[in-house]
Amino acid sequence: MAEPRVADLLGRGRTLFSFEFFPPKRDAGWDRLFRTIGEELLPLEPDYVSVTYGAGGTTRDQTHRLVKRIHEEFDLTVVAHLTCVGSTREEIDGILQEYDHLGVTNILALRGDPPRDEALREAMTDRLGPGGEGSPDFPYAADLVAYIRRRYPHFSIGVAGFPEGHPATPNRLREVELLKAKVEAGADYIVTQLFFDNRDYFDYVDRLALAGVTVPVIAGIMPLSSRSGMERMADLAAGARFPAGLLRAVDRTGDDDGISRVGTHWATAQIAELLNAAAPGIHLYTLNHSRSTIRICENLGLASYRGSSRS
Repeated sequence: MAEPRVADLLGRGRTLFSFEFFPPKRDAGWDRLFRTIGEELLPLEPDYVSVTYGAGGTTRDQTHRLVKRIHEEFDLTVVAHLTCVGSTREEIDGILQEYDHLGVTNILALRGDPPRDEALREAMTDRLGPGGEGSPDFPYAADLVAYIRRRYPHFSIGVAGFPEGHPATPNRLREVELLKAKVEAGADYIVTQLFFDNRDYFDYVDRLALAGVTVPVIAGIMPLSSRSGMERMADLAAGARFPAGLLRAVDRTGDDDGISRVGTHWATAQIAELLNAAAPGIHLYTLNHSRSTIRICENLGLASYRGSSRS
C-alpha cells in the first residue's frame, strides 16, 4: 500500500513536522535508533520522516534497509534520499522500482557529494569512467528529478535548497537558476539545509519567488548539541553561519550539556517564528537522537509526551 505523498500533505494548509535519520554503522546503533523512533519519536506524530544517503552512495544498501524497516514496522510516511553521484541509470531505476513495489513513493532527489575516501573515489571512476564521480546519465539533480517524474509520475519529489548559499555555486543568481531548473523538471517542494538565522530563510523564499519558484520551502533546523557538533557543522561543504547572538549564548556555557540547552532554546525560538509566519514545513535533523526534538516539541506545545527515557 502506497504511503501518503508529501506533496499532498503540503496541500492541506498547515505546517508539517518531519524528522531526519541516517543509517547507523553498527548493529547496536540500529537497535537504539528503532527504540528511539518507536518509543520516543513516534508519539510526537511526525507527518513524515526521511533517511539520508551517504556521499557517493556509500550507504546505499543501508539506506534502503532503513527505509524498508521504517515503512514496514511503523505507521510512518518515509522520504527516501536518492543521490545520482556515482550511479548509472540502471542502478537508479532498480532502486526506484524497489521503492515503488514497497509503496515508498516519496523521494528527495539529490546530486550528492563524491566520497571523501580516495579509494572509493578511484573505484567510482573505474566503474563509471573519467568524470565518474558525477554521473554520465544524471550530471545534475535536475536530470534525476526529470527522470523520476517521467518514469514514476505518481511519486512525490523533493529537492534540496541552501539559504546560506550552495557550496559549489558561489554565484547566488546562478544558484537560483539551478534550483528553478529542478522545480521545472518536476520537483514538488524544497527542503533547506540547516540555518540558524531565520532572516536567511525568509530572504531565500523571497528571492525564489522573484525568480518564479513558488513551491513550498520546508525549513531545515538542526539544534546545537555539543562543541564538537558545532565544529562538524562549520566543516560541512556548505558550512554553517553561526549568528553572534548564538555564539554569545554558547560562550556563556561551559559544557556540552549547556550547549545542548542553548541549542534547544535557539531552535525553539526559530521554529516559533517560522510557525507564526506559516512556513509550510519544519524538518528537524535529529542525528538519530530524541532529547532535543522532544524538548522542542514540548516547548512549543506540540506534544504531550510522557516518556521517562531520553536518548
